Amino acid sequence: MKIKKNRFGLLADGTKVHLYTISNGKMSVSVTDYGCIITSIIVPDKVQKKVDLTLGFSTCDGLINDTVCFGALIGRFANRIGGASFSIDGQKYGLDKNDNGVNTLHGGFLRWEKKVWDAKAVETPYGDGICFSRRSSDGEQGFPGNVDVSVTYTLNSMNDLTLEYEATTDKATPINITNHAYFNLKGHNGGSVADQLLTLNCPNYLEVDDKLIPTGTLLPVEKTPFDFRSAKLIGADLDKVGVGYDHCFCIDSYKNDGMLRLAAVVEDPASKRRMEVRTTQPGIQFYAGNYIEGIRGKDGFVYHNHDALCLETEAYPDAPNKESFPSAIVRPNEKYHQLTQYSFKF
Repeated sequence: MKIKKNRFGLLADGTKVHLYTISNGKMSVSVTDYGCIITSIIVPDKVQKKVDLTLGFSTCDGLINDTVCFGALIGRFANRIGGASFSIDGQKYGLDKNDNGVNTLHGGFLRWEKKVWDAKAVETPYGDGICFSRRSSDGEQGFPGNVDVSVTYTLNSMNDLTLEYEATTDKATPINITNHAYFNLKGHNGGSVADQLLTLNCPNYLEVDDKLIPTGTLLPVEKTPFDFRSAKLIGADLDKVGVGYDHCFCIDSYKNDGMLRLAAVVEDPASKRRMEVRTTQPGIQFYAGNYIEGIRGKDGFVYHNHDALCLETEAYPDAPNKESFPSAIVRPNEKYHQLTQYSFKF
């Protein structure tokens, strides 16, 4: 395993930004201390040319100005919180209304992806890589509690990219961390993912209102456009779900036991590339890249809607306001610990 550190950019206040590339001799993953962003996942094709499987930007300035979370770490609470508020132990907390002027999305306006994190090289049971850490102070984004958080990205010889999320707090607070990588197994410039196969090990998905806030009801996927229990072309029912998929699916047989469970499989029939997603989380948000039209990304390539899919492992959206959902509240005597693993075959 090799880890390389390079200068990547400079913020307006003079803060240096670095890029870390982890390589196992077959594939490599690059991440930056600016927002713990995955900037590339490079694999070889049949003639040993390099193919980048994630959409995004090649420069630090691109990441600074990014508005769609390419490869970003999301916290303190990923996805949506309805009404931009929640209560814990009788205390109500108000958050940023950055989603339709009513709800909170991905933590609010001052997102974790726009912070520079401390970084160090590590060796773990899951492989070698980089651990990023910072303190999210009491009141940041409106959330209670000083939260000491870390995310560790590791790669091993079997082409498993593991993301390990850990956090502790001095006040009860919601914590829900994910990564927002945009994948295309044909390559970041491969065009629509409609011709790729998706399997979701999820018998149910969350019903949402017109603002994408869960109602609290779990709906069966059977005989609906949301049934991906067997491999199905992403484009097969895409025109039946409005602008595209942006829904949380409930992972089969979830238990709060810290065990990795297979949540999703993506396959590209043309290249034979395959990605398996395992997680300890209860849900996985399948987002079909519905709002990336016209963004000029890596190598000047212009992205279009549905040129990628996101598979965001997570607690259920709006969990702080839904007693029937698995709890996303972490208390001072507890430790938040979640794993997500992306396994690549090429």
